Amino acid sequence: MLKQLLTSILLTMSLTASSQISTDDSIHQFKVADISGNIFDFSELKGKKVMIVNTASKCGLTYQYESLQKLYSQYKDFNFVIIGFPSNDFLWQEPGSNEQIKDFCEENYGVTFPMMSKVVVKGSKKHPIYQFLTQKSKNDFKDSKVTWNFQKYLINKDGKIEKIIAPRTRPDSEEIVSWITNGD
Repeated sequence: MLKQLLTSILLTMSLTASSQISTDDSIHQFKVADISGNIFDFSELKGKKVMIVNTASKCGLTYQYESLQKLYSQYKDFNFVIIGFPSNDFLWQEPGSNEQIKDFCEENYGVTFPMMSKVVVKGSKKHPIYQFLTQKSKNDFKDSKVTWNFQKYLINKDGKIEKIIAPRTRPDSEEIVSWITNGD
């Protein structure tokens, strides 16, 4: 009798503990410091399509900031948002501080879309949001690698990854615009 009672208690404790473990495979589970040091809560993006892009100020693809800003300006009122994550992971092409990056983006490209604090997007010190974006075990989509600056992850309104877009693909490409404007 005592053995059955202990087994029942242990089973209940186990079920309670497992129900408290987050199994959220959406981007909405994250809270990240933005470029000004404030907390950006991704749960506020529920119901919006999101493009997450790792950025750099001294890259051959830096010109994409202009297209990103135009895309954001054109579609931000249609439940679409771009989130930039500066990263210094590729040939030290983002060496500046958050303040320097923010100033560069505003002065040179008029960036108004949300920019986060500089993060690591590859390797063993990869930021948790990039662990999510690149590991199927966390995102329930697929494994991927960030291959260069300006790789784009397209996230649906439920916070799930739908597409991974190569760095050289322009943000205003037909593939991306069609994805944004598709009714879903």
